[in-house]
Amino acid sequence: MNRLHVPILVLFLAGILSFCSTPKVPAPIVTQETPPQLDITTILTGFDIIWGMDFLPGGDILFGEKRGRLYRHSNGITTEITGFPSVRNTGQGGLLDIRVHPDYATNGWIYASYAATGSSGSGELRVVRFKLIGNTVSGVETIFQSGDGNTWNGHYGSRIAFDKDRMLYLSIGEGGTGSFGGPSASNRNSADVGSNWGKIHRLTDRGAVPADNPVLPGRTAPTTVFAYGVRNPQGMLFHPETGQLWESEHGPKGGDELNIITKGSNYGWPFYSLGVNYNGSSISQGHTAPNITEPLFQWTPSVGTAGMAFITDASFKTWKGNLLVGALASQKVYRCVVDGQKVVSSTEVPGITGRVRHVAAAPDGSIYVSIESPGRLVRIRAK
Repeated sequence: MNRLHVPILVLFLAGILSFCSTPKVPAPIVTQETPPQLDITTILTGFDIIWGMDFLPGGDILFGEKRGRLYRHSNGITTEITGFPSVRNTGQGGLLDIRVHPDYATNGWIYASYAATGSSGSGELRVVRFKLIGNTVSGVETIFQSGDGNTWNGHYGSRIAFDKDRMLYLSIGEGGTGSFGGPSASNRNSADVGSNWGKIHRLTDRGAVPADNPVLPGRTAPTTVFAYGVRNPQGMLFHPETGQLWESEHGPKGGDELNIITKGSNYGWPFYSLGVNYNGSSISQGHTAPNITEPLFQWTPSVGTAGMAFITDASFKTWKGNLLVGALASQKVYRCVVDGQKVVSSTEVPGITGRVRHVAAAPDGSIYVSIESPGRLVRIRAK
């Protein structure tokens, strides 16, 4: 080997040693303990307030605008469904929740709650069921009427949920003449077991009173009222594993609540709240009293709790089993870590901004979120 080749050989060997000695950065280890990376996609936009939505067996999205219009979204195309009853689109009233019967594939029933004008001219809440013939509503049956008396057109609620026995649960707000809590409250609909307002109702899917509904204080027979003392419940669903009924409701100034609803229970409004009235006056000293059920979790300041959904898909990894709660005032979605009947923490879901009206779990495990101004649906998937 001549002297010209020696430096070249040295440089070559040094390069090999340098390459071999460079530490390699290991690839990140992904396990079920890894938080999910989110893929957030806008599915449709440019609508009025989308209060309620549900999914047909083939995956189509059925949703309504508060102003009273109903739509089907299929394969990227949104089609209006005609023939829905006249809606009272005043204040917080309008077309509210939409729910597909669990046995839709065999019976074809769809349910909706909405504000209507009662016999005295004030607002009432109605629940109807109907079927679809093409893109037209057919065979409308009214299965529940609150009775009128909602003169301020606020706090209608409402959500619809079915249990495993196909019983229909309906949340309805306090209605009435206004909202003021404490011993001097004038609107006591929520505490009055003879009023349909401010209640969680339980009906058969045809609207009848189940024989095993509670007999409430002062009553001699069961009614559709299952629980009472709620203020403005805009979120309600069954836990996919425990079968317990979870509900979220607006507090006054502070004290937004998350509750587990049980048969015959009184949730305290208008005499008990962890918030205060809008004028700053006190409602109660805490929420503890005999025969009054305390909230499972509360938000102060108020976030404006709305619709909610449990995460059931394993692709969300550590988020599986968490509860997502939409919020209007704070314009967020909150992820609540649930441990049995306790909420361990509540944190914001990144990437969602705007008044969130509803959160719903799709059959494929993805999460749909309804956001206002403009009314739009976004889908959350785990990458």
